[in-house]
Amino acid sequence: MKNLEHIKLQDVLNAKQVAWEAKATDAQKKMSSENLEAIIETNFKKNAIKVGDKVLDFTLKNALGECTNLQTILNEGPVVLTWYRGGWCPYCNLTLQYLQNSLLEFKKQGANLLALTPELPDKSLSTTEKHDLKFEVLSDVGNKVAKQYGLSYKLTDALAVVYKNGVGLKNYNGDDSSELPITATYVIDSKGIVQYAFLDADYRKRASISVILEVLKTLQSK
Repeated sequence: MKNLEHIKLQDVLNAKQVAWEAKATDAQKKMSSENLEAIIETNFKKNAIKVGDKVLDFTLKNALGECTNLQTILNEGPVVLTWYRGGWCPYCNLTLQYLQNSLLEFKKQGANLLALTPELPDKSLSTTEKHDLKFEVLSDVGNKVAKQYGLSYKLTDALAVVYKNGVGLKNYNGDDSSELPITATYVIDSKGIVQYAFLDADYRKRASISVILEVLKTLQSK
């Protein structure tokens, strides 16, 4: 990871996508495209929590089964709140590594980082240990919080079969819902108001670390 620190996260994710497209079959590309279109058709950007909204409070368990409450963390200062699909997702793993490498910079701006995933605690613990994550990874089992934030979607039937048989999604999430979260990122001020929202139907697109830091610096200067 250290040899990638000078490369922007999105550039690394784009390169991974290009590599996938080079070896993917036409059928795989079609399934991916159809799933992306289905997400867009949900009009999630209109329904999801966005800039200017007050966030909904929640309490979730971390990888060790301990409860973490959003409002309690907000009482300490701003929060960077992000969702990832699971430890089985290579794009998510890259993003988590970049977030971990940026954690000290977030802390310097007085902010805490919380990552939500629909994975069961045992699975999120594996991800936390694998990447030596020093921030809270919370299990949003059943995508309950993601639904409240307007960020949950259902895989198309064709892709659901692939994720069931190829990824083993039920083993990670503990259900047959075939639901995943939009990989959104919010910067929330200490009053619980969203100051920045990254919302994209394509899980291969993620919030820019530099943009997150700029927003945090602006909050710090107020």
